[in-house]
Amino acid sequence: MNRRRLMQRYHYRAQCRPDLDPEVYFRDALPELRDHMRECEASNLSLFRSGAGLFLYYESTAGHVDPHALFRHCEEALEAWPGEDVPRRWVPMMDIFHYQTPVSEEHWLRKNASALPYARIARLKPEQVSSYVYYHYQYQEEKPGDGDKYGIIALHENLMFFYSEAPATLEQPPYQGKLSTAGTPNDWSAAMLPHFVPWNAETEPPLIWQSIPMIIRA
Repeated sequence: MNRRRLMQRYHYRAQCRPDLDPEVYFRDALPELRDHMRECEASNLSLFRSGAGLFLYYESTAGHVDPHALFRHCEEALEAWPGEDVPRRWVPMMDIFHYQTPVSEEHWLRKNASALPYARIARLKPEQVSSYVYYHYQYQEEKPGDGDKYGIIALHENLMFFYSEAPATLEQPPYQGKLSTAGTPNDWSAAMLPHFVPWNAETEPPLIWQSIPMIIRA
């Protein structure tokens, strides 16, 4: 009997060494990365940067795919990140919101070859993290499919990474949300604004979500 392969989504942070240009380095490393992706059955990989900070997104149906295996030829470019017995170059970010959950390979196929990944980052006030997650889980389960099918927000510490694709894929998911309530605020922007640490605290209007450039796609 054939087992249905479920699509898994991955998002990680890393810190590039200050003496390297990540755009040049990772573009030069792209051919070998593609070989590793074939070995690990990873797909739809995008790497973004904000200064020396790196934000990684990819997908796979092969079970757990470790970013250290994908980027094993790039370890010298990355700072070690403490927190476990073995120092890591990539630290996982947690999925705290998504417009849809993949239910099969077929459901998750891209139908628009011209769609391009893009990303933004934002900072939460530490005391507002639980409120932000609460509101977003409510929204996610009350209104599944309300935005880009591939849009997802991941969190590490108080830093959020929003991955999406443009033009947006807007379609209803093949499942119902887990909540039958209607608690999502009508004025979503006003409800969200108190949660953030703006990037431009000295000027108005506040810059909440900062776009970051993609440096490689594979």
